[in-house]
Amino acid sequence: MKLAPFGSWKSPITADAIVADSIGLGSIVLDGTDTYWLESRPQEAGRSVIVRRTADGKLGDITPPEYNVRNRVHEYGGAAYTVVDGRVYFSNNSDNCLYVQDLRAEDPQQVRQLTHDKTKRYADLTVDPQHERLICVQEEHDSADFEPLNTIVSINITNPKDLVVMAGGCDFYASPRLNSDGTKLAWLSWNHPNLPWDGTNLQVATIKNGYLAAPTLIAGGANETIFQPQWSLDDRLYFISDRTGWGNLYCWSQGTTTAIHPLAAEFGLPQWVFGMSTYALIGKHRIVCAYTQQGIWQLALINTLSQHFTPLSLPYTDISGIRATGNSVYCCAASATQFSRIIAIDLLTEACEVLQRSTKSDFDPAYLSVPQSIEFPTTEGTAYAFYYPPTNPDYQPLLGEKPPLLVKSHGGPTAATSSQLNLKTQYWTSRGFAVVDVNYGGSTGYGKAYQHRLDGKWGIVDVDDCTNAAIYLVMQNLADADRLAISGGSAGGYTTLAALTFGNTFKAGASYYGVSDLAALAKDTHKFESRYLDRLVAPYPAQAKLYQDRSPLYFTDRLSCPIAFFQGLEDKVVPPNQAEMMVAALKAKNIPVAYVTFPTERHGFREAANIKRALTGEFYFYSQIFGFQPADEIEPIEIVGIADKI
Repeated sequence: MKLAPFGSWKSPITADAIVADSIGLGSIVLDGTDTYWLESRPQEAGRSVIVRRTADGKLGDITPPEYNVRNRVHEYGGAAYTVVDGRVYFSNNSDNCLYVQDLRAEDPQQVRQLTHDKTKRYADLTVDPQHERLICVQEEHDSADFEPLNTIVSINITNPKDLVVMAGGCDFYASPRLNSDGTKLAWLSWNHPNLPWDGTNLQVATIKNGYLAAPTLIAGGANETIFQPQWSLDDRLYFISDRTGWGNLYCWSQGTTTAIHPLAAEFGLPQWVFGMSTYALIGKHRIVCAYTQQGIWQLALINTLSQHFTPLSLPYTDISGIRATGNSVYCCAASATQFSRIIAIDLLTEACEVLQRSTKSDFDPAYLSVPQSIEFPTTEGTAYAFYYPPTNPDYQPLLGEKPPLLVKSHGGPTAATSSQLNLKTQYWTSRGFAVVDVNYGGSTGYGKAYQHRLDGKWGIVDVDDCTNAAIYLVMQNLADADRLAISGGSAGGYTTLAALTFGNTFKAGASYYGVSDLAALAKDTHKFESRYLDRLVAPYPAQAKLYQDRSPLYFTDRLSCPIAFFQGLEDKVVPPNQAEMMVAALKAKNIPVAYVTFPTERHGFREAANIKRALTGEFYFYSQIFGFQPADEIEPIEIVGIADKI
């Protein structure tokens, strides 16, 4: 083993290797004996492609090269396609229009356009075969002067101009679901200032002559979140509710709601995108479901007659996107040592077959840092994180040296990080950084009370938890107090900027499309999140002073450490001016600052070259600030003011 300073270790986990063949996987759909999923491909400028696996194991792209299967309803999209009897219905990203592709036709690559109005977006597609129509969520962007209008609509498949609004009047809609004989529709709705994890309504209506009768409220309310309504074959409606403080399964039948195996665990997820699925129904009396405790996901079988709850012994700690047919379960799965993959599970034997992996790369496990789940004291009691020690079998540090620490603050903030294998994290640890990925107060997966710790305290609780995670590791002699960095994207970027502005624990940081002015975010963001800060901070503009007090931009006089900014110029969620105002303030103070822009990126980076540029740019930035020499040749990023500091 070579002696070398932390940060200067050479690693086989390169940025090129990370983006070379890595793909995003999700949105599993089952149709007969065929399995479909979406692949997001950075190598194709982030294009999303429907892939089919036939019963004989053959894989093939379904989507013609000129299409990108994605929608931007709520800006984040999701559930952009469905398949029924060999017909694929999908939303195309470039024009927001719906298309149909018949895989049974003589030319299966031929695509027919259904909708033509580019101001309308569609998500959560459901086929109503009885009436030859699509039922879906529509979002109209007809005027820049008014917020988009959300409704549930039906679109005649043979005559797309025949479009009917089935449900309207609420600010938001999701999850339109038909029962098995097509006579009832269930759906979710909610209104400002709520987001879907604050409170939603689950309603059911009978369909008469293609139209909805008066709906019945089944569950939900201003403070009860409903997730993933789903009909059984015998006309029972299942859903997940957090009414007890935990997101558990329930069943509604003939006017009565029954809890299904109550547990101090989360069976649901915050509905950032459409089409999320954490359980599937198997026949009339079995449910296969994913649930999380202490940040670790498991899969289990529930027999609704015997009430038996049977966890499955699987080598995965992150499970999502569940679908099932017969005795086969399909899902996305990953673990601390296994990349994300699409798997098929045989419930009779618990054998797993890997259908697709997010990367074909293989790395010697000796280079992989295995996360340790940690709990640490903070201002609100206890917080949680995954700690990754620096790991590289070829190197050992200098005598007495402690590693630099990178604190990761996840986005959302209503979300959570997981322990699944992430090559971006391993990029850091294999070069000699320690990493701690924090599930600060407000994160999901630890119960409703933990999630609501952030109510009114965004920029306080999250900052305290990230700061205390770093302090805890310093006290454990696992990190160098003089080389603490914090990094995050979107909401995590705000936490990063707030930690660097209002505290002095961290010595550097990196903000990816992060918020610097809360009032600007409240005034200049999209409809879905336009009232998000009412709960996280306070109503605006009534509490404008509080917004200013929490905004890093107005307290740049307190900054004394360098920051790197990475920003997509097409970002509508956190517009570029958020970063630009902060960069200008840092330049005025002559504090080292880097501002790296990506003209074609939106909220989150999808293109391979940009992902690589951001990752290596952040590493280069810390090398200049913390004074170590990277082993790789890295294209420098411009750091204004660095010459005066070195």
